[in-house]
Amino acid sequence: MRAEEIKFISYQEAVKLVGAIQEEEDVDAPEKRILMVYSIDDKELCWFDFEEVMAAVGKVEAGQRKEAVQQYILNHIPDWVREL
Repeated sequence: MRAEEIKFISYQEAVKLVGAIQEEEDVDAPEKRILMVYSIDDKELCWFDFEEVMAAVGKVEAGQRKEAVQQYILNHIPDWVREL
């Protein structure tokens, strides 16, 4: 069986849709951290595994880490969030 390809919304659409990105505990695995993405009207849109995002972002100067993580996430919002 073939894995379904994930499609992402545009960066411009994500900026208009996303209100906040917050680091939180995974309710199913308290030792694990996630980055929860909320809409501008405070609805949960999706989440990202903290460790996977940090690995994808790579080494970034401490003062630029938050911006790098935000940019990564805003470029990887799945298109199915439109249906929420």
